[in-house]
Amino acid sequence: MRIIERVRSLRRNQTEAEKKIWNALRNRQLDGYKFYRQRNIGLYVVDFVCRENSLIVEIDGGQHCENQHDQIRDKKLCKQGYKIIRFWNNDVFENLEGVLLKIRTELE
Repeated sequence: MRIIERVRSLRRNQTEAEKKIWNALRNRQLDGYKFYRQRNIGLYVVDFVCRENSLIVEIDGGQHCENQHDQIRDKKLCKQGYKIIRFWNNDVFENLEGVLLKIRTELE
């Protein structure tokens, strides 16, 4: 599958946790910062990215627990100047305000 097809598929099939965080990030709702969802950076697709601050936000389910592919991917993205923060799905559902506070802190 080509990268653009993969991006479109991921946008159409967001998880409930991704939908919830996107509703808080979209349209510059978080302190005026512009976020994009399911955006490709080179060969990788990230959940959310604020390009102006080079911040990637990943919302992960259990399949990402200690995933070696994610570690390699993160290292390559960090070499490109991005900072990556990860949250578990249950963090988004149980403590959305805490998640948003952490994102704000990283943006400043």
